[in-house]
Amino acid sequence: MRIAQLVRVHLGAVTVLFTLALSACLLVAGLPRAAQGSFDEALRGSLATAPAAQADLTVSVESRSPSGDLHQRSEFDFRDRRWREILPAPLRPLVTAPGHQSAKTVLTPITGTGGHTYINLGWLSDADQRVEYVQGRAPGKPSSMTYENATIPVFEVGITESALKEMQLQIGQTKVLGENDYVAVKIVGAFEAKDPGDRYWSHNLDILQVTKIQPPGKLDFEKHITTLIPDEGLAVLSSEGRNLGYHWILPVDPSEATALAAPDIDAAVADFDRAIQLQASGGGYHLQTGLPKLLALFLAALGTAQTVMYLVLGGLLAVALGVIALAVLLLGDRLDHTLTLARARGGSLRLVAGVAGGVTATAVLPAGLAGYGLSYLVPGPALPIVHLGPAVVVLVAVGFAAARAARTYRTPLHERREDVAATRPSARRITLEVLIVVLALAGAYLLRVRGLSGGDPFLLLVPVALTLAVALLTLRCYPYPLRLLVRLTARGRAAVPFLGLTRAARARSASVLPVLILLPALGVSVFAAVISDGITTTQRLASWEQVGAPIKLTSNIEISEATIDRVRALDGVEQVVIAQTGRVQVGYTAERAEAIAVDMAQWRHILAGAPIGLPALSDGALVSPDLRGRGTFDIGWQSRVKLATRGVIDSVPGFYTEGKFMIMPLDVLIRPAVNTLLIKGDVSLDALARLVPSATVESQERALSAIQDDPLTHAVRWTLLVVTVALAAYALVAVVLSLVVGAAERARAVSFLRTLGLSDRQAQRLTVLEILPMILVTALVGLGLGLLLPYALGPAVDLSSYAGDLPVGDYALDLFTPLALAAGLAAVAVLGAYAHTAISRRRNLGAVLRVGELT
Repeated sequence: MRIAQLVRVHLGAVTVLFTLALSACLLVAGLPRAAQGSFDEALRGSLATAPAAQADLTVSVESRSPSGDLHQRSEFDFRDRRWREILPAPLRPLVTAPGHQSAKTVLTPITGTGGHTYINLGWLSDADQRVEYVQGRAPGKPSSMTYENATIPVFEVGITESALKEMQLQIGQTKVLGENDYVAVKIVGAFEAKDPGDRYWSHNLDILQVTKIQPPGKLDFEKHITTLIPDEGLAVLSSEGRNLGYHWILPVDPSEATALAAPDIDAAVADFDRAIQLQASGGGYHLQTGLPKLLALFLAALGTAQTVMYLVLGGLLAVALGVIALAVLLLGDRLDHTLTLARARGGSLRLVAGVAGGVTATAVLPAGLAGYGLSYLVPGPALPIVHLGPAVVVLVAVGFAAARAARTYRTPLHERREDVAATRPSARRITLEVLIVVLALAGAYLLRVRGLSGGDPFLLLVPVALTLAVALLTLRCYPYPLRLLVRLTARGRAAVPFLGLTRAARARSASVLPVLILLPALGVSVFAAVISDGITTTQRLASWEQVGAPIKLTSNIEISEATIDRVRALDGVEQVVIAQTGRVQVGYTAERAEAIAVDMAQWRHILAGAPIGLPALSDGALVSPDLRGRGTFDIGWQSRVKLATRGVIDSVPGFYTEGKFMIMPLDVLIRPAVNTLLIKGDVSLDALARLVPSATVESQERALSAIQDDPLTHAVRWTLLVVTVALAAYALVAVVLSLVVGAAERARAVSFLRTLGLSDRQAQRLTVLEILPMILVTALVGLGLGLLLPYALGPAVDLSSYAGDLPVGDYALDLFTPLALAAGLAAVAVLGAYAHTAISRRRNLGAVLRVGELT
């Protein structure tokens, strides 16, 4: 037989199969690429936004004797090259940019301050590229001076301009450092960072900022600052009598990171640390980095994203294959007369199966190649599924067509009357189906009880088993309520309800395939919609928890009343609630707690309609769990205040989530020093920032955008949306194809009945009653399965990484999507039934009745 001629004759069915195979191959190859590309983007964003001190690799050593001191830049360069040579292979793509080296002392007190003020000495290999002097001059060669009858070195140093004021120092001033082995520093210049926002300064914050430390049990703070010395000072800098450390910074390039390589980095970092300890002469070298921790957090979020995506993409592939099988079934029905005649004339079974497979391959093979090629337009790496997915689609379609033909035409002539009586299932089949249902229920129970450990494939099997179990139960139970309805309608005088429901109850075995397609299609699409809606709801809650008000303005200094009045006068401002925050003394001890003084009634008013709330408070204080049970507090803030405990609050939205904290009424303070404004209204954040330059402005909408715009979160929600739409489309296609597959047999039956006086209106009602029960039952069961899956899988899937670190567990029952899908399927079924009867009405009854007869 000529396959090309058969393709031309049945071009409509071939085109449908080509279109479905093309869409399936494009989705199965393109979505994983897009998802993996989003994973890579998320990892790069995570590394780029993390402090460089965490992401970069820092090799450090503490010099314990003058013999181990480094005095020349070349000594640092030599070791830098050595560290790069022994980098493990997984780290080499990440560490390509040049780094920098430093030498710093720590805990170097100013003589005579009793250990309250420290000036450390620091050398940066690229200081001339990073800072510029705004006062005085750059430091030069060290000199010497006599102190307590001994000659000590004097280092010329530069200091950040802000530290001059904070530590009450002056240019030209000389300070002696140490308690026994003394050195002196002469401040000759003040500098500023050329780019204070550069990630580089994450490694050297001690140079830009004064560090304040409150020793345990003390009320006063220690102040620490690191000054800069030149290369000439490095030659004199010694570890004798002071704590001196050397550091080599190997910067990690976030743009070279990939999610696929991330699991290997942890082991590579450990190997690098061991290699450093073995290779370095003198010992004491070790690796400092937070890269494994950053990757662990990312991989935890990635694992959840991959799990969710594997579930929905697996469901999408299964549904796509089912719809393609329906299309193959449609094409097989179109070839039925030709293949039956060929078999009756002596054609071999191999020939018949080969023709069916060849015609199918003519449609799906070009579609697979086209879908595979189009997937390369999607940005992202080519995973194994990108290559295997289209091949699986093509092989399943061709294999199903050939196997069906071999089974159908195994005898030269075949007569099928599956619409007359249903075959009784074998004991082996019943046992297998019962086993599947039991295993699915046991798996769901165990998943609810014990959760899921990372990498456990059990999670992927439970949804599949549940879907299969529900499908089997639906297929087994579906005919019984219909038979009951048939008995009820048999007592009536109208023939159409009886005939329509009878044909539905005796549907041919091919109707099983639409059920197996619609169930996972609706189940997975509703599951994806519910998960996406749960993430969206929790994201909104997290944004309110982070900010605590529509707009929050916090200042590090007091906000004057005149400024507050100007804020109230801005266009769009509806209400302003003033508050004061700070650390308070608890009792007369060194214990400290965070506190906020605010008019709680006004704050509760601006939170009206928000997903968060606050308890009422008129007097006393609300305290954190760490402060519960203490009765009345004696608080030291601006003055001594006594407050009775009025309740316990786990967190204060926008302010405190853990530790010791309390909320008190604003009027307990004699003169509030307002440093926080809670604002309601539609006002420009930039205008507020310009009005209060010392303040940081946050908004709930901006916080929500930051959560939603996270690359990993965006990838999960985008994939869920695409899969939901694709599955809904496949479900509708399955309904249409199920109508078309049985169209010939249905037209023949309606034509017989029309010869007996069946009117066109009755024919329409008959067709609707035959089709609609299967659609409605399957739709309702599939929707119920989709609504159940989030609760069944809830303990095993942690979605907090995509919802502002809040657990996603409150899946509100939003019936819009389920009802829309059910209504769409029902509407398509009804319209298809009416279209079918309209087409059948135009056919010649004699021609229809002769279709398929071989006598």
